[in-house]
Amino acid sequence: MFSQGQIVFGVLFFIAFAIIIGFMYRKDLKIHKRFYSGSLWVLVAFIAFIMSIVCIKTFL
Repeated sequence: MFSQGQIVFGVLFFIAFAIIIGFMYRKDLKIHKRFYSGSLWVLVAFIAFIMSIVCIKTFL
């Protein structure tokens, strides 16, 4: 389905992309901690809301 060159390009692109994303995240870590300090609670509330919808749908 894919040629050998396409597979090699895909793997190298993924590795380079992951390295760049990791480097940029480490670079902006102080900014993330300052501006997104309460975002974990938003995620927890969202997951709880989705779980409650699933429970209501399942039991009713």
